[in-house]
Amino acid sequence: FKRNSSLTQHKRTHIMEKPYQCNLCDKSFSQKAGLKTHQFRNHIKPYKCKQCKMTFSRSLSLARHKRTCTHQRTHWEKPYKCNQCDKTLLGMSSFTIHI
Repeated sequence: FKRNSSLTQHKRTHIMEKPYQCNLCDKSFSQKAGLKTHQFRNHIKPYKCKQCKMTFSRSLSLARHKRTCTHQRTHWEKPYKCNQCDKTLLGMSSFTIHI
């Protein structure tokens, strides 16, 4: 190993030493980077759905959630009634296609 710290990290994997403890749960890690990744994915969730208040650690996860969020869906998939034939359609896009 070129650096002494790399050797120390390598040794920890063999002896199962995990000195980096998460202060939010009981998980431990052999590397500081592993702890940071764990905390970000499991405890730090800065992206919040405005409709249902669920939180996510990644913006992509929030975007995916927004497509299926029932609170969101009820907002934009409300029924539209056609004045021509009295048919009721769910969602503005279905109504627009119908017309």
